[in-house]
Amino acid sequence: MEFARPYCSRPSPTVLQRVVRLQFNSVNVAMKQFLVTGASRGIGRETALVLAAQGHRVHATSRAPFVLEGCHTYVLDHSSPESRAQFVEMLKGVALDGIVLNAGALVSKPFAQLTPEDFAHMGLANWSGPALLVQSLLPRYAPGAHTVFISSMGGYQGAAKYPGLLAYATSKMAMAGLAESLQAELGSDGFTFNALCLGAVQTEMLAEAFPGYEAPVTPKCMGEAVAHFALRGHETQAGQVIPLAKSNP
Repeated sequence: MEFARPYCSRPSPTVLQRVVRLQFNSVNVAMKQFLVTGASRGIGRETALVLAAQGHRVHATSRAPFVLEGCHTYVLDHSSPESRAQFVEMLKGVALDGIVLNAGALVSKPFAQLTPEDFAHMGLANWSGPALLVQSLLPRYAPGAHTVFISSMGGYQGAAKYPGLLAYATSKMAMAGLAESLQAELGSDGFTFNALCLGAVQTEMLAEAFPGYEAPVTPKCMGEAVAHFALRGHETQAGQVIPLAKSNP
């Protein structure tokens, strides 16, 4: 079974993209290459669009085929060894300056009803899968590459926790720990790892976890914040777990 697929031809830049590129070129901001996982919808989609609009080369992934303006798109299931290997091969010749690991999954059910399969799924989707993807991608990292793990306030120590989200929250805690541990292990190689613990954003996943709740932050607004942090956050932060929340939930 083929998982990772090559990107389609890059669409012509929009007028907005041309204007933004001119603005960036005028201040000598170097164009970079970014990977954004989970980019077919929500925060990942908006993050990828912001970076592409700024003139950066964006490699965007999802578990199903999709098209995203200005981006090179791929199918990737980071929980699958075969998919990871095929994807890394697709990136041959690419040197990634920024890696935004946004893809994840949610299981919402009471603790007493959780199965071993639920815990295994959460672990692969939100912790070990992203970790193994980083391991596979290291040969594609540019010098000084910045990796941003998109965690959750549910995975932030001391933040409020909610019934039914135990498997999800604890897997996101493990994801946050990746940023700290990878910084300790690979920081001396010049790489930077950080985790952003996001608060409530009006996404499909939030609606599944908290039906009827209206978040005060849009995916576009959060995507802009994540894109900015991916681009510049490593200048002041390394190995940090950072809350980025207006509300929780």
